[in-house]
Amino acid sequence: MSLVSLVRGRRGVSGYGYASTAEDVTRGLNLRGQNILITGVGSGLGAETARVLQLRGATIYGAARTLEKAGDACRRLGASAVPVACDLSEPASVRACAADIHARGIKLDVIVCNAGVMALPQRELRYGQELQFLTNHIGHFGLVTELLDVLRERGRMVVLSSAAHQHTLRGGIQFDDLTLEHNYTPWLAYGQSKLANLLFARALAGRLNGTQRTANAVHPGVVTTQLTRHMGSLAQTAAALARGVFFKSVDEGAATQCYVAAHPAASGISGEYFVNCNVARPSRYGRDSALAERLWDVSERIWNGLH
Repeated sequence: MSLVSLVRGRRGVSGYGYASTAEDVTRGLNLRGQNILITGVGSGLGAETARVLQLRGATIYGAARTLEKAGDACRRLGASAVPVACDLSEPASVRACAADIHARGIKLDVIVCNAGVMALPQRELRYGQELQFLTNHIGHFGLVTELLDVLRERGRMVVLSSAAHQHTLRGGIQFDDLTLEHNYTPWLAYGQSKLANLLFARALAGRLNGTQRTANAVHPGVVTTQLTRHMGSLAQTAAALARGVFFKSVDEGAATQCYVAAHPAASGISGEYFVNCNVARPSRYGRDSALAERLWDVSERIWNGLH
């Protein structure tokens, strides 16, 4: 048996593994009556997550950067998909999205923080924040904290992190240089934002302790999606050659977030990091509760200061 076959065939205690698909991990589930908000619904993992959870009966509130993009995605899904605009790099758009959900008078069963940007080749600032940190972390932090009051009693928060959370400078989060003015590289910035996603889920889980609501982070695997559009041509070529061997397909990549969002076996688990539909051990920074609390405080100050 080849190494690739061994890796792709391995399953964890959940009964699922590397090659499980989103349809596999949700087969037999009835999600009728559930309302699920998914960011980044326009393509890739977000589109597949929305498709499969709707296939199981959920009503999808599909968020994209513009109402037009969200509308296009939701039309492909059908009548039980509702488009909402949410540009995570624009605080006013995030607040408007939360206000839209409130105005509809619905309760949410799941929020999937899926959208993001990856490895921007040049350091970009918006509202004084490094763009990957702002989009991947602060935007989701603001959206979630503004919607916690409409998350149902057994509601689940699913935050897309990445194995890239392991690739940061010493200390993990550079609180003295959050914009990475002195140390910017595309992958260090991405790694910091993905560590922030993981720590956000951990800190949120602590705040939900004593309730039946949960918050977890997930690594989808290495998946070739539109996120790779900022990579150089050589890296994109290598990614294309590796696809299907070392890379997951989109339906495999969406499996872990669908598992954590919907599977009964994940209902009582909170504050964890999932890989291949199983609880995994993050980096030492990803396990640092004090770091998570400091990040929460800093994120709250940043969010409250963005208008």
